[in-house]
Amino acid sequence: MTTRTVELSLATPGLDPDGRPTRIPLGLGHEPDVDLGDFGAEHMIVNIGPQHPATHGVLRLVVELEGEIVKRVIPHIGYLHSGFEKLGEYRHYNQIIPLTDRTDYLSPMANNVALALAAEKLMGIEVTPRCRVLRVIACEMSRIISHLVWLGTTGIDLGAFTPFLWSFQEREEIYNLQEAWTGARLTTSLTRVGGMMADIPEGWEEGLRSFCRTFPKTLREVDTMFTRNAIWIGRTQDVGVIPADEAINWSLSGPMLRASGVPYDVRKDRPYLDYESYDFDVPIGEHGDIYDRYRVRLEEMFQSTRILEQALDRLEPGPINVEDPRVILPPKHRAMSDMEAMIYHFKQVMEGVPAPEGDAYLGVENPKGELGYYFVSDGTAKPVRWRIRPPAFINLSILPSLCEGVLLSDVIAINASVDIVMGEVDR
Repeated sequence: MTTRTVELSLATPGLDPDGRPTRIPLGLGHEPDVDLGDFGAEHMIVNIGPQHPATHGVLRLVVELEGEIVKRVIPHIGYLHSGFEKLGEYRHYNQIIPLTDRTDYLSPMANNVALALAAEKLMGIEVTPRCRVLRVIACEMSRIISHLVWLGTTGIDLGAFTPFLWSFQEREEIYNLQEAWTGARLTTSLTRVGGMMADIPEGWEEGLRSFCRTFPKTLREVDTMFTRNAIWIGRTQDVGVIPADEAINWSLSGPMLRASGVPYDVRKDRPYLDYESYDFDVPIGEHGDIYDRYRVRLEEMFQSTRILEQALDRLEPGPINVEDPRVILPPKHRAMSDMEAMIYHFKQVMEGVPAPEGDAYLGVENPKGELGYYFVSDGTAKPVRWRIRPPAFINLSILPSLCEGVLLSDVIAINASVDIVMGEVDR
């Protein structure tokens, strides 16, 4: 499938003769032409984190400095190691879903969907049309709230506080919808193998439609605040540049990859949940710097809003779970009054849903990049092995390369632009 791309139309800081946004040249400091060694400057080691707001979690950056110029950055991880992959080997497939909430706690519903899809691929289960649409809604809501966290916290890292309030106010609207749907705001555990934990409540659709109508206005306010702001441009343009070939060599994905001009999106290139039938564009950057990563994520929120509106239009009445009592728990009233239903309930709770022998990998386009789950089954209800391909962990690996030769203040901006979450890095 050919990936359709869209140029980043939001950013209009002025156009050059070719119609492209003008790149404002950087001032001194980003390209120092003074060798501080001439003045006898010694190298100094500075720790940033693991308790530091700008590391976005318990990440420790050991920075070697020559004056204010960064010579080397060594990320230290593992402070949050929870052993999710090993824990999954002792749990039924449905019992693993709560663990996925906690790997990337900024987009839990998308993680839930990915886990269910991987288990269903292993078991050969095809979910219902309504379930597929609801899962698309869950994924795109997760993309928006994850990007909003990135947008607000990156603004704070670079000195802007007001967009943080705007983004978190909009995020709260989606959290209210999540709570109405799942009963939880953060750890949703929304999916089940073969279906969903619950259908959306009455009146919920209108709440999401209202959000889709008002949300673009906030994005345009952020665009006005940041895109042509001289301070924002000076801190982000030509900083943390990743050429396209380097982005591919480092196995980057998501906005980190697309900002470098590589048009790869799992929803387009390896479609799932009928994404090939939705009309949306893939924002692609050109320079691969922090500025383009910002523009890609901003445009992606517009595109997610488009997908949500289309999903709401095609949401038809129907079952959300497969009609298979060996996979889906029977309703409580049947389990309490029907012997056969009670037996199915007992076997599922005590023994789980067995998967055939074999293995399966499935990747989805999560907010931070390609999230992949890999299962190996020996024919029982618990996987022999469960492995996660976490986009934040892989994207973080390029950080030392990006930070060599920049100013210390640029390390904060570059680290923010990677958009990491430590639950996914440490697992």
